Amino acid sequence: MNEIAHPQPATRRARAPRPARAFWWRQLHLWHWISSAASLIGLLLFAATGITLNHAADIEASPVVVEKSATLPPALLPAIAPDAAANGNRPLPPEVAQWVAREFDIATRAPAEWSADEVYLAAPRPGGDGWVAIDRATGAVTSERTDRGWIAWLNDLHKGRNSGVVWSWFIDIFSVACFVFALTGLALLWLHSKRRPSTWPLVAAGLILPAILAIFFIH
Repeated sequence: MNEIAHPQPATRRARAPRPARAFWWRQLHLWHWISSAASLIGLLLFAATGITLNHAADIEASPVVVEKSATLPPALLPAIAPDAAANGNRPLPPEVAQWVAREFDIATRAPAEWSADEVYLAAPRPGGDGWVAIDRATGAVTSERTDRGWIAWLNDLHKGRNSGVVWSWFIDIFSVACFVFALTGLALLWLHSKRRPSTWPLVAAGLILPAILAIFFIH
């Protein structure tokens, strides 16, 4: 008797993802790579400066201090002449601010401290410091500018120290991008976790290890 050979069933193909699952899959991958691309350089910068900040005491710095002096032009003296409203904080008059910025290469946007005898303008900046003092009676101007080097400059950018409003906005936007990057990465971990058994133990280790270090070794 001849046996009839029955065709073997074809190898079962992997199920196509459901439409809703496929939509979220595409969205997560899309936002994960967009946020990673947007935050890549910032992450490298903040990771590197995290190391330099952690070892700030071990990194030698040689601050460079530059002192200058000049005399305010006679035409500008009336703008700072002593008056009844001597004390308080207010900006330099525009023409005086332009002259100071040009002569001493110091930012003059911040309010100055006005006293009866002197106008004092503090001009801190990332990686350095500076100030200008103007005698209200004679117009004598003295200034000091300190530069602590590029590592200090990068460290101050990390902290947002004296870096202005625009850099503060950048840090906020960068933080949102990192937040999206981390959340979409966590969601992708969850989607792949069935095929990768070590996923959640590694995630848990990333939580537990810092907690143990903080509880037992930080005093």
